[in-house]
Amino acid sequence: MAYINFILDPRNDFIGETLAYLKLCGLSIAAAIVIGVVLGALVSRNALLAFVAVNISGLMRAIPIIAVLLIFVPILGLGFPPSIIALIILGIPPILLNTYTGIRGIDPAMIDAARGMGLTRRQIAARIQAPLVLPLVAAGVRTSAVQIVATATLAAFIGGGGYGDYIVDGINVFNYTELIVGAVSVAVVAILVEVLMSWLENILTPAGLKVQGQIAAARA
Repeated sequence: MAYINFILDPRNDFIGETLAYLKLCGLSIAAAIVIGVVLGALVSRNALLAFVAVNISGLMRAIPIIAVLLIFVPILGLGFPPSIIALIILGIPPILLNTYTGIRGIDPAMIDAARGMGLTRRQIAARIQAPLVLPLVAAGVRTSAVQIVATATLAAFIGGGGYGDYIVDGINVFNYTELIVGAVSVAVVAILVEVLMSWLENILTPAGLKVQGQIAAARA
C-alpha cells in the first residue's frame, strides 16, 4: 500500500519521472539505431574500417558507463545532454556489430545472381540484403535497448532525471519505499522493452530463416 501511495502522491511526480525516463531511453535508442546501422553499413565495405570499428566497439563496451557520463560533464554540464550522449555511446556497439556481421555474411554469389537478373543496386538492397540483415539488426537493437533501459538509472548521478532519482534518493535517505518503486519501475520497463524487441525480431525474421534455425536446433 505504501508503494501505491508513493506513486499517487503528486509531490513525488511519478508521471513526470516516468516521462523523463522514457524520453531519455527512447531518444538514446533511436539515435543508437541510426548511428549504428549507418556505421555498420559503411564499414562493411572496407576491411580496414571494419577492423577499426569492430575493435573500437569492443573497447567502448568495456568502458564503465559511469565513466562515460562523467567525461561529458565538463563539456556539456549536468542534466539531460551528457546523459543521452553517454547512453547513445553505450547503445551503438551491438547494433553496429550486428549490422556489419549481417552484411558481411550475405553470400556474394547471391548478389551476383541478382545483378545477373538485372536488379539495380537499390532493388538488391531492398529485396535481398535488407530481409537477410534485418533479423540481426533487430537482435542488436534488442540488446542495445535493454542495456540502455537498465543503465539509464545512472544518469541520475549527473541530473539526468527519471527513475534513477528515486533510487539515488532512496539510498541517500534510507527511504526503501522510494528505492523499491524506482527499481521495480526500471525492471518493468526493461521487461516490456525485451518483450517488444523479441516480438519485433520475430516479425522481421523471414520464414525461411526461421525454418533453417529450427533445423539447426533440432540437429544440435
